[in-house]
Amino acid sequence: MSILFSTSHTSLISSKVGTPSRLSSASKWGVSSGRITESSWRRRPHWISRKYGAAWRRNLVAACSIKCPGEASSRVAETGKERESDTTHVEIPNVFKLMGYGKFVRHNPLSDHFSVRRFHHVEFWCSDATNVSRRFSFGLGMPIVAKSDISTGNLTHASYLLRSGTLNLLFSASYTSSISASTPGNSSIPSFSFPTFRRFAATHGLAVRAIAVEVEDAEAAFETSVAHGARPSHPPTPLGDDGEAVVAEVSLYGDVVLRYISFKRPEHSFFLPGFESIDPEVPLDYGFRRLDHAVGNVPELGPAVAYVKRFTGFHNFAEFTTEDVGSDESGLNSAVLANNNETVLLPINEPVNGTRLSNIQTFLDHNAGPGVQHLAMGTNDIFRTLREMRERRGFGGFEFMPPPPVTYYRNLAPRAGDVLTEEQMRECEEFGILFDRDEQGALLQTFTAPVGDRPTFFFEIIQRVGCMTKDEHGKTFQKGGCGGFGKGNFSELYKSIEEYAKMLEAKIAFN
Repeated sequence: MSILFSTSHTSLISSKVGTPSRLSSASKWGVSSGRITESSWRRRPHWISRKYGAAWRRNLVAACSIKCPGEASSRVAETGKERESDTTHVEIPNVFKLMGYGKFVRHNPLSDHFSVRRFHHVEFWCSDATNVSRRFSFGLGMPIVAKSDISTGNLTHASYLLRSGTLNLLFSASYTSSISASTPGNSSIPSFSFPTFRRFAATHGLAVRAIAVEVEDAEAAFETSVAHGARPSHPPTPLGDDGEAVVAEVSLYGDVVLRYISFKRPEHSFFLPGFESIDPEVPLDYGFRRLDHAVGNVPELGPAVAYVKRFTGFHNFAEFTTEDVGSDESGLNSAVLANNNETVLLPINEPVNGTRLSNIQTFLDHNAGPGVQHLAMGTNDIFRTLREMRERRGFGGFEFMPPPPVTYYRNLAPRAGDVLTEEQMRECEEFGILFDRDEQGALLQTFTAPVGDRPTFFFEIIQRVGCMTKDEHGKTFQKGGCGGFGKGNFSELYKSIEEYAKMLEAKIAFN
């Protein structure tokens, strides 16, 4: 007996296979792609108009040179003539200029606009949360520890939480619109709605919807972000009987939101109110301990970086140009943003197309716009973690990107001899692990192949070595971003993804 499972890619890819194109993706606020139309402005939710509309409008006018419907504009096109269009344009000025890896000097100005403590969780939206969460649980060695679904009284969506250490991955899918409408207000994720989910899933497939960070005060973080030009997505909403948690959201890039979460008593919070804990059926643990960084791909880097820096106050942690990490055929530009304690790291990439499409552009095409390209998940023993993952890759786990050439490992000893043993260097070659270091520490990393139907999202497995210090209470911890973002590793990753893309193109051409 044979059973066939099928899915669809984006309409652009389906209709124009192999045709280069640049995409823009408008969010529900109408500004993510750099355009705001009169109709989208009029469709803004009423709560924006009542509480934040004037501030949002005023700050975007001041900070982003926005011409809102009905207002005069002094914007002049590069030709010197005023734009002639029945739509209005939002342009966030590209005040961010890349210097490249060699000229960049790391500096932490402690410039956050509000207190950001750590990554809290990452939420994926998918068509079937039960099966997707189980597959990821098995492939990553992260047990399902909590749920909010029909069995807990949630008739809006099914959500399942995977946890390993402080790393939390949430997988959510909607129930039908009729069921959701019959029980309004019972969602454990206040911003979850059937129409938004349906559009997101149809556009992006399996993809990251929210990057959640724990802050000192979610309402204050939201207010401050909007005052600095952030596009509001969902207002501060208390959760639990006594408001034990508050959740709010602003747009990050494309259809991805930055979710703020604060707790009255953080030490007593298991996850979020509305979720029930689950005793894992099988004790899984491949060694993941934390989320190291979350990487986004956008069509244009400058406006995206300027926007996020403006409303968060985050600083530049690292940057790369296509000369640093590209190949002879294509490349990318990248900037890494960080909060004050540098535990929340948000790299953002843009494509640089050459004789072939950048793999960043390939992501944008298949994802139908900006989105999260990969999550880097930290482990204290990358060799054990990879051994566990590879043993299960043929049974529902994950495949890995092509390894670097043999010459890479022949030249490893001079760079890593004082950090890795000979056996560990052999294991690096066996598992396709990349090694790099800076003046503070070292990092080892490798990458899965895309985990879904589309060649978009994948995981990074990373171990940072060194940079141990003590806090004011004498507790030892590792500084965020230890070992940096190695130029050599970044370049090898880019080439690996490019080789993977070439393999897919060859199969398409053959068929």
